[in-house]
Amino acid sequence: MSHDRRCTTRSPQATDVELIESWINVLWLEKGLSENSQSSYRRDLRQYALWLNQRQLGLLHAGRSELQHYLNWRLEQQLKSSSTSRLLSCLRGFYRYLLREGRISTDPTLNLDNPRTGRPLPKTLTEQDVETLLAAPDTSDVLGLRDRTMLEVLYATGLRVSELIALQLEQINQRIGVIRVIGKGNKERLVPVGDEALYWVQRYLKEARPMLVRDMREEALFLSQRGQMMTRQTFWYRVKRYAIESGVDKPLSPHVLRHAFATHLLNHGADLRVVQMLLGHSDLSTTQIYTHVASHRLQSLHREHHPRG
Repeated sequence: MSHDRRCTTRSPQATDVELIESWINVLWLEKGLSENSQSSYRRDLRQYALWLNQRQLGLLHAGRSELQHYLNWRLEQQLKSSSTSRLLSCLRGFYRYLLREGRISTDPTLNLDNPRTGRPLPKTLTEQDVETLLAAPDTSDVLGLRDRTMLEVLYATGLRVSELIALQLEQINQRIGVIRVIGKGNKERLVPVGDEALYWVQRYLKEARPMLVRDMREEALFLSQRGQMMTRQTFWYRVKRYAIESGVDKPLSPHVLRHAFATHLLNHGADLRVVQMLLGHSDLSTTQIYTHVASHRLQSLHREHHPRG
């Protein structure tokens, strides 16, 4: 029997849907799982449930062999190994939950290996690229001033785009130049803004935001033309437009300025653990990937200080 990448157009069994939703609700309650993560986990589990349905099986009755066959099927479909690795992590958490609740007696994910994934280096921009991109918006225009401020804050703080657009007025302390960020899992961290970004925030609040606000009760810091919190898609569309207009011919992703923030800090001598704290990484190994793109500075230090450099 051949199956396309969607597995099937049918819906999962009602029991499987209930199991998936109950686990996601538990994750939200216990770990504060974000909506984006909830959607990813729900999608991964539903796709697996649909695949099982074709074999007259449900999530409660799938064993290790079914899981292995599903992973092999994904490999045949040439799906990214990184997404399969994420799926396996999701399934491990899901089946541990079912085991804890007494719904299954054996965890089928035990002794399953993660697919090998090459760890990609984050794409980044040079310092000149960043300066060029930051200077692209027309700051004599209300939207241009808003966009310049958002870019400055993003580069100065290393926030995730989702964290940037979700900022509320009360989260930024202009007096001491600090932003209180609500990150993944509702974890809070304090991030310094820096004088340059703070200057643009103050200009935006004085000259642009009053022109955009429609409802005086709106607490979002950065507003759309409609006077509401911007979407990630709208902001990133504008960033890509500025990159094209300014001639920054580099692959861009929503994290590109976050990567530049981390890389440039390390290049200028910042401690890796400090960068970890600023980025809001719970595990230092997540931050260590940036040491690869900061190798130029490490080589310079070696030449300068090693007796045989």
